[in-house]
Amino acid sequence: MRCSRLLLFFSCSIFFIVSCSVSKNTFHKIDGSLLLDSAIRTGHIGISIYEPATNTYWYNYNADKYFIPASNTKLFTLYAGLKYLGDSLTAALYDDEDGKIRLIGTADPSFLHPDFKYQPLFDFVKQQAGKKITLFEIVPNDNRSSSFKPLGRGWAWDDYNSSYMAERNFFPIYGNMASFSLQNNQVKVSPSFFSNKIYQYNKPISGFNIERQKETNFFFVSSESKNTKNIETPIHFGYDDKILSIESSLLGDTLKQSIEFGKISFPNFDNLKRIYSQPSDSIFKPMMHRSDNFFAEQILLMASNELLGYMNEGKLIDSLLKTDLKDIPQKPKWVDGSGLSRYNLFTPHSFIYILNKMKEEFGFERLKNILPTGGTGTLSSYYKNEADFIYAKTGTLSNNCALSGFLITKKGKVLLFSIINNNYITGATPVRKAIEKFLIELRENN
Repeated sequence: MRCSRLLLFFSCSIFFIVSCSVSKNTFHKIDGSLLLDSAIRTGHIGISIYEPATNTYWYNYNADKYFIPASNTKLFTLYAGLKYLGDSLTAALYDDEDGKIRLIGTADPSFLHPDFKYQPLFDFVKQQAGKKITLFEIVPNDNRSSSFKPLGRGWAWDDYNSSYMAERNFFPIYGNMASFSLQNNQVKVSPSFFSNKIYQYNKPISGFNIERQKETNFFFVSSESKNTKNIETPIHFGYDDKILSIESSLLGDTLKQSIEFGKISFPNFDNLKRIYSQPSDSIFKPMMHRSDNFFAEQILLMASNELLGYMNEGKLIDSLLKTDLKDIPQKPKWVDGSGLSRYNLFTPHSFIYILNKMKEEFGFERLKNILPTGGTGTLSSYYKNEADFIYAKTGTLSNNCALSGFLITKKGKVLLFSIINNNYITGATPVRKAIEKFLIELRENN
C-alpha cells in the first residue's frame, strides 16, 4: 500500500514537472544547438531569457559573467537620455543683457545636422544680427580644461579618421563631420570653412580618399582610390588660429558674423532661457536604429549637463550607478555612451535589468518606436518575418557581438533576452545567423 502511494506521488510529481516544463525542455533543446554551433563555440557566450509578467528567468547561461557588450552599451545611454532629457532636447541656454547674447552649449547633436531641417537655434542666432554673441562652454571648478576628452577611454586611436568615431564636444555642429565630394576632378568640402585645409595632389582625379591629420583639421587627398562617392570625415575640435574654439569659428563662418568664445563655471541656470530643438525620441531612434555613436556620446553629455550642471560622462555614470541603477544585479564597468570602448564590461543580467527598468518606467510602446524591429535598422538583414515581434539592439566590435531586447512569442508572451558573444574567430555573420535561428525557434515554440 505504501509503495502504491509513493508510486502515485512520484507519477503525479513527474507529470506536474513535465507539464510545467514543456517550453523549458524545448528551450534547452534549442539552447543545446546554439551552444554547439560551429561559430559560437569558438568563443564565449552569455545568455539570459526573462519573462517579466511572471518575474521568471526561463534560462541563464553565464548570465552573471562579464562580457564586452559593444553597442549594447547604448541601451544604458538610452536610459540616461529617457530619464533626464525630457520630451525635447535643449539646443542651448542663453541670456540677453544690454544687447549682449551669452550662448551656452548643451551638447545637442542635432544643430545643423543634415538629418534635421528644423533648426530653431540657428534661426534664433541669425535674428541677433548686430548684437555681441559669445559662445560659452561650461567647465567645472572654473578651470581652463574641459571635463571630458574628444575621444573616449579605450577607443581605437587609429580609427580617429573613421566616420563612426566623430569627436565629442560641447557644441556639435554639422554632425561634427566634414563632407567631401568630387566635382570636376576637384575635391570640395562642406562646410566650406575647411576649404583652405585641403591638400590635393596628382590632378586630375578620377577617384579619391581623405585622411585627416591626427589632432588637426588638415585633410589630405589621395587620388589612388577609385572611390567617387562622398566621404565623411570627423572634424577635430580645438582652437583655430585666432584662439577661438572651432565651434565658435564654424558658427561664425556659417552665420557670416563674429562669434566670440568663453568658458564659464556653473552658471545660474535659473536666470537662463532655453531654446528647444528636436523631440528627444527623434534622436533616440536613429541612435538605436543605425547604432549612431555620435548621438550616443552627445546624449550622455546632455544628460550629464542636466543632472550635474556640467558635462562629464564619468561623473554621470558614477551618479547613475549610485542612484537610479543602484540595484543592478552586477555593477558594470561602464566608460562611454557608444560602446566603442573595449573597457566596457556588462553581464547579460545587466541588460535584462535595464530593459525591464525602461519598460516599467517609460512603457513598452515607446520603446517599440525607438528600437529597431526585424528588417529595419541594424536588423535590416535579419528577422524579416519577425517584424513587430522582436525589438532589439545589436552590438558589434571585431570578434564581439551582442543582441539584447524584447521578443514576443507565438502565444503572446513578452520575453526579455540578452545574448553576448565574445572572442569568436569567425566573422559576425555566422554568429548572428545562429542567434537568429535560436530566437526564431524560441518564438515559434512558446
